[in-house]
Amino acid sequence: MGFVGRTREKDDLRSFLDLVRAGQRADAGFAVALRGRRRIGKSRLVDEFIRAEDVPYVWFQGAKGAPVESELSGLAEAIAASTLANAQVAQGVTPGSLTAALTLLSAALPTDKPAVVVLDELPWLLEAIPGGAGELQRVWDRTLSRQPVLLVLIGSDLAMMEQLTEPDQPFHGRARPMVLTALSPLDVAEMTQLRSFEAFDAYLITGGQPQVVETWAPGMSPEEFLRASFASPHSALVVSGARVLDSEFRDAAIARQVLTTIGGRGERARVNILTGAQEFGPLSGPTLDEKLEELRTKRVVAADEPLSSRPARNDRRWRIDDPALRFWLAFVEPALDEIDRDRPELALKRFESGYSSWRGRAIEPVVRESIWRLVPNTPWADVRYVGGWWPRNNNPEVDLVGTATHPGDVHFVGTIKWRPATGVTSDERGELAVAATKIPGANLSTALVAVCPAGSDDSGFGAVWTAEDLLAAWPG
Repeated sequence: MGFVGRTREKDDLRSFLDLVRAGQRADAGFAVALRGRRRIGKSRLVDEFIRAEDVPYVWFQGAKGAPVESELSGLAEAIAASTLANAQVAQGVTPGSLTAALTLLSAALPTDKPAVVVLDELPWLLEAIPGGAGELQRVWDRTLSRQPVLLVLIGSDLAMMEQLTEPDQPFHGRARPMVLTALSPLDVAEMTQLRSFEAFDAYLITGGQPQVVETWAPGMSPEEFLRASFASPHSALVVSGARVLDSEFRDAAIARQVLTTIGGRGERARVNILTGAQEFGPLSGPTLDEKLEELRTKRVVAADEPLSSRPARNDRRWRIDDPALRFWLAFVEPALDEIDRDRPELALKRFESGYSSWRGRAIEPVVRESIWRLVPNTPWADVRYVGGWWPRNNNPEVDLVGTATHPGDVHFVGTIKWRPATGVTSDERGELAVAATKIPGANLSTALVAVCPAGSDDSGFGAVWTAEDLLAAWPG
């Protein structure tokens, strides 16, 4: 399968290179800091971009835990083996510092046409070099930025890549931040050639991970895909989550306890997460809070708060935010032993018995983001936040709440009925209307909306969005 999706990101990279080609800026060079979770396709995107543009380039990838000397000599070797005009200047050279290595890079760049420099897994490189970000900033300011070069800094450590360009950091204001997320539901629909409802299934199952979606044959049903994936312990789906966890939490037993409790057992409230995680080993409340905050910073989990005109931080609910781990923790990790014993039918049976219930919860953040993308073209164009609402006892739970501020007055409330055959009924609209009266900031005139793949015949809704509507909300 060819490279699909990422149209906007490819266009962005091309526009950055065009700025270098034009040569009309005060700085001849341009830097971009590309971040995204592991195996999300960052390197593949940049590689495809370079191939399409056919420009001279050098590519160096840092190695986690590698000695400084090894990293510096590896960078020199990458320069010497590159397609840069003066690559030979690095032949046989062993730089003694990052400054020396980057100065060598500067000498290898062409002066009459643009080139691309890729420093992949930059956090691992800087991790090995104390003050490395300052050295990068110094060489960029003195030489590299004055040359026709597009410098692409790639990193999977989201927190470190964000920190790189923060105001108190050496490289602040020098690189354009760029974020690569999972493939969108529309990308997945295009790659799998599935209709909207089934395409969202494919999105939930694969997490929009390019290397997993590529193994989904066009037109294959979810059951067919999982039967094929569960048949091999080396399939892209089976190994995807383990690779993410091993790369970021290899020695972090507590993180695995917490993630398994949230993603595998579906616990969302802090007290239930603590109780569930303690079944795997000792865990105190303060340690749990520290780990949850670390995982939130890494964008692995997210904390949702009831959305209304009243703050409700104490009623927050946790969920897996990393799309690569949502389905994997719930259905793949529990089946690893069965898959290793060549019993894929047991893994498939677990999926068939539990997926419908799991999907009803897992689709909620996807629906909310889809509606957030849709609202600018609706009567609620001023809505900036789309979430849900629940009291401490979770009764009632309202799937959709839209506000202009957080907290803020409620502009609409809604229900999600994720089923393909039966539309939202008048009775369900009545239940929603009653539940809406409990929400701070809502009133009797607050609009009622619904999301259902099968639509609704009830004219009392301000809007009813189908799976096709949600799919169309995503950029192609």
